[in-house]
Amino acid sequence: MPQRLFQPLFRLREHGTDVRTEVVAGITTFLTMSYIVFVNPSILGNTGMDTGAVFVATCLAAAIGTLVMAFAANYPVGMAPGMGLNAFFAFTVVGAMGYTWQQALGAVFVSGVVFLLLTVTGARGWLIAGIPHSLRSAITAGIGLFLAIIALQKSGVIVGNPDTLVALGDLREHQPLLAVAGFLLIAVLEAWRVRGAILVGILAVTAVSLMLGLVDYRGIVSLPPPLAPTFLQLDIAGALGGGAGFSIAAMLHVVIVFVLVEVFDATGTLMGVARRAGLLPLDDASPAQQKRFGRALFADSTAILAGSVLGTSSTTAYIESASGVQAGGRTGLTALVIAALFLLALLFSPLAAMVPPYATAPALLFVAGLMLRELGDVHWDDLTEAIPAALCTLAMPFTYSIANGLAFGFIAYAVLKLCTGRAREAHAAVWVVAALFVLRFALA
Repeated sequence: MPQRLFQPLFRLREHGTDVRTEVVAGITTFLTMSYIVFVNPSILGNTGMDTGAVFVATCLAAAIGTLVMAFAANYPVGMAPGMGLNAFFAFTVVGAMGYTWQQALGAVFVSGVVFLLLTVTGARGWLIAGIPHSLRSAITAGIGLFLAIIALQKSGVIVGNPDTLVALGDLREHQPLLAVAGFLLIAVLEAWRVRGAILVGILAVTAVSLMLGLVDYRGIVSLPPPLAPTFLQLDIAGALGGGAGFSIAAMLHVVIVFVLVEVFDATGTLMGVARRAGLLPLDDASPAQQKRFGRALFADSTAILAGSVLGTSSTTAYIESASGVQAGGRTGLTALVIAALFLLALLFSPLAAMVPPYATAPALLFVAGLMLRELGDVHWDDLTEAIPAALCTLAMPFTYSIANGLAFGFIAYAVLKLCTGRAREAHAAVWVVAALFVLRFALA
């Protein structure tokens, strides 16, 4: 019966799969990415947003985005608010640039509109093709370092120092000790290929904190908290320069970063997962496959708009979806299962409310370590490629801003190519993005 029910929707036989395989794949992917329901409220809570509402918005945004992916593209890909983008939202746009969280949500919405237009017009492909591979790798690694310094700071492993800027915290305190233990637990479990290792690490640290009396027991299951504190709270007019002290230049800066990170993160993830599933061959993809991939790009574009309306940072495709593909997932039924589990997660809001920041820090740090692998793809033997990549990567953590890292990287790349007589090697997209960042600094 289930096979006959889902066959017309997802064409299971054509993809060499069945209902049982797709369900297992969906559960596998959910376990590997479900940590976001605990991490995202912890990060966005730093802006003053209601963490209960953010928890609900995270689950709903993930479910809606994944459902669109399931039915529009028939892809086995999970969607959720993106790591890195949530940190940029909280610590740069709100924390450093002075936006209210409502204006930051407005900026996410505007970036989503731009992202959708880039996808519909085909400019998204032009932009992807034009950005040098070294800079793409550097962006991912830089965001990893940015997440790492946030994790180390929030867990107390590093602290401020007036002479050296940062120093080692007191490792005898419970917060850094539990954070380090949680990180090592996640790493060991991942080395043993345990599904949901990051989730296990977060829950283990929370359980130990509960036993030590460091957090209060609030229950495990209940009806979801109200979404009202964040639903439809986005301030688009304020984000576009209507708020006191803001300008089009500042908005330009924010939107460029959101769009660039969304473009690279989502497109790269979708391509990687689709190719691993055999849905998008490396070359000579059929028109039908290309059309299906185009619908997947459209799905992740619309998910950003839904997330901003609900009250969360940009929603994107998750690379953890590869775990479900490895388990046999090939169709949107896998995504449907993921979406259903995110909706089920709404009932666990008391558990999410108990998770302390130092329990989510190990997850941030582990994800950061995985992102640093991208540095191996930088062309280090070519200084015109290596120096911009290094500047991009280093500037993100040391200026506490993904935006500054992107600006340093693109401007340095354009200048070095121009001054070494190799300007033709730089795609038009590089010159456009570099010029926009120069304009932003000039108008600041």
